[in-house]
Amino acid sequence: MLFGSSGIRKVFAEELLSLGPLVGAAVSVDAKRVVLATDSRTSRKTLADAMQSGLLAGGAEVLFGGIAPTPSVALAAGNADAGVMITASHNPENYNGYKLFRKDGSSYTVAQQEEIERRIANPRYAAWDKQGSVTAIDIITPHKEKILAEITVPENMTVVVDCGNGAGGQITPAVLGADGAKVIPVNCDASGKFARPSEPLEKNLLHIPELIKKTNASCAVVNDGDADRMMAFDNRGRYVDGDRLLALFAKYLDAKQVVTTVDASMSIEEVAEVHRTPVGDSFVSEELLSWGTFGGEPSGSWIFPKHSLCPDGPYAAALFAEISAEWDVAEELDALPKYPILRDAVMTPHGKEIMNRLGAENPTDGIRVTEENGWYLIRASGTEPKVRCTAEGRTKEDAKRMLEAGMSALKNAEKEIQ
Repeated sequence: MLFGSSGIRKVFAEELLSLGPLVGAAVSVDAKRVVLATDSRTSRKTLADAMQSGLLAGGAEVLFGGIAPTPSVALAAGNADAGVMITASHNPENYNGYKLFRKDGSSYTVAQQEEIERRIANPRYAAWDKQGSVTAIDIITPHKEKILAEITVPENMTVVVDCGNGAGGQITPAVLGADGAKVIPVNCDASGKFARPSEPLEKNLLHIPELIKKTNASCAVVNDGDADRMMAFDNRGRYVDGDRLLALFAKYLDAKQVVTTVDASMSIEEVAEVHRTPVGDSFVSEELLSWGTFGGEPSGSWIFPKHSLCPDGPYAAALFAEISAEWDVAEELDALPKYPILRDAVMTPHGKEIMNRLGAENPTDGIRVTEENGWYLIRASGTEPKVRCTAEGRTKEDAKRMLEAGMSALKNAEKEIQ
């Protein structure tokens, strides 16, 4: 498939550029008013122009929002027929891509993505006198106002915010400081040249704990390149991993029904009833259309259905700050259940064949094997020639045993296809 777990994403080159007009024309078949925006990457204008040409050729009215977060596009799509975001999310600067959103803010479903691919193979364009138009619009202000209507970050707190030179810098600092809180901005200019790797992993954020200490901040929040992800640090300067952040949000929101992915910790099942989906925020949002009050995945995508069906990093940042003002977050996190998780991987160009051998319908969905005291997940990467194995156990010994079982199954499948 052309689409991965979160849209189309590739290294910026001829192939990605040539897809823009084709995808745009395919979207315009049944979306005649389309919101279009970009993250901060230096290839943004080229790809936006390519996408725009396809939308216009298909007869669509393009509502162009400039540099903006992905969740801003998803919200604005509510006043149009669809939304298109030019972004590669948390990938390095030399990547870019296309994300497609429905009117309700959710990602295009798998069925819709397959239809887009069919249309790309047989593109249709409007007649010369039915071409589309372009209008510049502000999609940041409505997004900001919607967050501020739902969340309050009190003035008597200090918050460190690192937007990684991505699109989050257009809104997250302003949201956090709107009610008077002191904001310590880091990498909040949307330069498109990332001062740190865009993915909000702890290893990429080693500068944050010292900043919290120096500024006596209540917390820190971090966005990725298009601000659909948010990760955080507590009041002691400790990185909050995605599984505990998932549980913290669920507890604070009193969410009894949570949708998360197959790679999330089993600890969430001690906090709420859980439905699991394949890895990818689009699968989580699709499940939330019919079930659940909150959803997310440990990578930092948090979906609040009453607000939006798109992962919203600025909203999640404001919510974490609100929680930090009301609770001693460090104490709350320490009280949550936590089990050992181990990971390993095999570098191989045969990920699809290996996963088929193991019985997976889709290589990137993977297979999850669950036992009484743990589980393992084997899945092919959607962006690298790699097959990953993740395992969790109630004890370190359980986790080690599950990882060994998973890696054994993986390596045996690799041998069988050679």
